[in-house]
Amino acid sequence: MSSTPHRLDALAEEFSGLRSHLIAVAYRLTGSVSDAEDAVQESWLRLSELPDAKRAEIESRKAWLTTVVGRICLDRLRSATARREQYVGEWLPEPIITPLAGGTGEDPLEATVRDEGVRMAAMVVLDKLTPEQRVAFVLHDAFSVPFAEIGEILGCSPATARQHGSRGRRALEDADAPPRVPAAEQQELLGRFMRAVMTGDIRAVAEVLHPDVVLIGDSNGKARTTRKIMVGADKITRFFQGLLTRYRPEGFAAAQAVLVNGDIGLYLPAMPGGDGYLDLDKHVQVVDVRDGRIVTIYDLANPDKLERVPGS
Repeated sequence: MSSTPHRLDALAEEFSGLRSHLIAVAYRLTGSVSDAEDAVQESWLRLSELPDAKRAEIESRKAWLTTVVGRICLDRLRSATARREQYVGEWLPEPIITPLAGGTGEDPLEATVRDEGVRMAAMVVLDKLTPEQRVAFVLHDAFSVPFAEIGEILGCSPATARQHGSRGRRALEDADAPPRVPAAEQQELLGRFMRAVMTGDIRAVAEVLHPDVVLIGDSNGKARTTRKIMVGADKITRFFQGLLTRYRPEGFAAAQAVLVNGDIGLYLPAMPGGDGYLDLDKHVQVVDVRDGRIVTIYDLANPDKLERVPGS
């Protein structure tokens, strides 16, 4: 028996209350905002199209929808492997970019980024897992899904699902991603770094960057950034100083503070060149901090991943 409009309205209201949770699940599984939103929408369609009798058999709608989203995301992860092989340069997760001041709090993405597990450092490590490890680890450790249900998603036994989760957990522990530091510390370090680069103060740059700092760019060949991982404070300092000779200085001065996966980051709007300067592509940058210094700089320039910058 199909649902009446009244029942569907009530179901839609219930689903709306679960949307933030489901977006958080799907984003941590895929590293893509668009894939996460598509997965959540698909889960709604599957729920709403169930006959009333079948829907009544569901003990927990939240648990049922989480499992459905997990299965959808597993398929997307497996199909993404081939696409990643064709990607030009390094691949970074699609950032969740939200206003620095915060919004109404009703946006599911704003709720998602409050979790430390979606900071860029953690998402980058998740991308190094196999699809099975990622699904098992995220669903169990972050969202308490039993391994029996995860095994059904993966098409394996609960024991094998547990092994996948353990391997994923061990990989994250071995990666030792820096934890999130207070926003005030992030903002102070980023401000010092930008001022030091803009003024050419080498000593000030050295004080902000960790000696083993890493710069990772993501453009897929569609914008200008480093295609290879750059390592070392000296090399990265020279890299940023070189940018000031190739692009208009006012382009960097136009940088705006935003939240990138819940951390303080910078949005550099696109700016035309001319007079010997190159056109500046749109960029979003966010950093990891360890021991009071910047240890990783993520430079996202792929325009396909920067379509949701607030006010851009």
